Amino acid sequence: MKRLNFILLFIGILMIVLLSRVYFLSIKSNTYYEELSKQNYIKRVYQAPSRGLIEDRNGIPLAINNLGFSITVKPHLKSYKNKQKLHNIVKIIAKHFPEYEEEKLLKRYKKLDSPYKHDYVNLIDYIAYDDFFSKFTLFNSIEDIKVEPSVKRYYPFHNAASHIIGYVGKASRENMNNNELSKYSGIVGKNGLEKYYNEKLQGTLGYKDIKVNALNKELEVLKEKKPNEDNNLKLTIDIKLQKYIQKIFTHKSGAVIVIDVNNGELLAAASFPEFDNNIFVGGISQKDWDKMRNSFDHPFTNKLVNGLYPPGSVHKMGVALALLEHGISPSYSVYCNGELQIGNRKFRCWKQRGHGRTGFRKALRESCDDFFYKASLKVGINKISKTLEKYGFGQETGIDQINEFIGVNPNKNWKREKYNQPWYIGETVITSIGQGYTLVTPMQVARYTAFLATGKLPRPHFYKDNHEEPKKVQTDPEYLKIIRQGMYDVANKRFGTAQRHIRSKVTIAAKTGTAQVISIPQSEKKRMKESELEYYHRSHAWLNTYGPYENPQYAVVTLIEHGGHGGSAAGPMVSKIYDKLYDLGYIKK
Repeated sequence: MKRLNFILLFIGILMIVLLSRVYFLSIKSNTYYEELSKQNYIKRVYQAPSRGLIEDRNGIPLAINNLGFSITVKPHLKSYKNKQKLHNIVKIIAKHFPEYEEEKLLKRYKKLDSPYKHDYVNLIDYIAYDDFFSKFTLFNSIEDIKVEPSVKRYYPFHNAASHIIGYVGKASRENMNNNELSKYSGIVGKNGLEKYYNEKLQGTLGYKDIKVNALNKELEVLKEKKPNEDNNLKLTIDIKLQKYIQKIFTHKSGAVIVIDVNNGELLAAASFPEFDNNIFVGGISQKDWDKMRNSFDHPFTNKLVNGLYPPGSVHKMGVALALLEHGISPSYSVYCNGELQIGNRKFRCWKQRGHGRTGFRKALRESCDDFFYKASLKVGINKISKTLEKYGFGQETGIDQINEFIGVNPNKNWKREKYNQPWYIGETVITSIGQGYTLVTPMQVARYTAFLATGKLPRPHFYKDNHEEPKKVQTDPEYLKIIRQGMYDVANKRFGTAQRHIRSKVTIAAKTGTAQVISIPQSEKKRMKESELEYYHRSHAWLNTYGPYENPQYAVVTLIEHGGHGGSAAGPMVSKIYDKLYDLGYIKK
């Protein structure tokens, strides 16, 4: 009986296994193979959206997509049987578009074609609409050629705002690995806002599910999802103002920034010399690249955020606030006789005869170096550095540009870590006037100038929809009042270092800066004039300003490389910029 039960149990288990297998083969595997077969006849084709436009604050296009056509060729024409077809196609293309050489086209086809590739081979990415339109019918009638719409990025203002906007280029393998959409668009932002906001500008992928036969011929569209093209970028800049600044900047190299002191919007910002972004879209020639790379004026460097310079005397307002915050009385004064002796070294004031009795306001108005030399020794570098850090020195501004530099706001610990050396009191003296190790970017100076005008540090930005409250900085309003009075005097009072050079419809507060590029030997009794120095040995000229004085709305900061004195080099240009702001309705008295 037990044996019979065991046999029946074994037969039962065997039947269950057999029935389970039958169920899997007839039901489950059918679903699996049905899904697998779909892959054989349903092809998903991804669609990249058109790249978003970049517009100025008034809707004027700064980066657009020009319409044209691409030429793609049927795959698998490399075989002996089809070789003549391929050669005939290449000959036709070269005949009608001589800029494309037959050999290079054949080489490109052979490189991109593959036995496993069933999609048409993209032989030419883009031919302009006007160049191709008259030949459209001819090419569209050739059996093994497919003509499709194509776009190419175009910058209608060429070199205006080139460093800000940036440019696109062909997507590299690394780009494609990190960004799926670039596999289908073939381009990616390479610099400036094109790179910073690449994800927004490129939009999101769409796709079509297409039924095809065994020969890969498309039969019908089964499903379609449109790509998202809500990807335009509106900027804060006014291209009319930008072009005006470009026109009046007659110097070789430098930077100009116009920033709203209350919210950080950048109305204009230019790094000079500029370049035409369009030369990068299709790939820059080696000749053009070498010319830019080898220029002493560094046109490829975005000086707004990647140019590092000693700030010279535009640094003095921050140092003055540090002195006041750390115990120096607002009534403090020194007698400037033109130099300060420390050991065997003389630290000279820019004015050889000296400024006589000098307090805070006069020290700013006439840019007395000796005042800052003597006062800084009472406070020390660490306290000065700590205060300057609050105002953004040695810090990122947070601007929407790539690879922003932070500069150097030196102190004892910084030097120990950087050079493993002690700090000397002579270094405190030269740091107090914006020389020595101190380095800033023009954008840092623009943000700091906005703080001097308002008591708050805004985040500079180009994207109009960036809304971020300015950072309130803890500073005694009475101390700021002294600084502002000194800056008013610079542009409006007798002996002010910019008073003779600023003439505007707007009342401006200012500070000039002359940042030395080379040190002056102690043996030189009389300082040479900037005009007597070789061009690349001349000092950089700074002028940072805000206006109107009673109701600050904009700061205008200029840096002219090797420009000499900030007032004479930049004063007339800055005056014109404020007048333009007034004429355009941005400044309201």
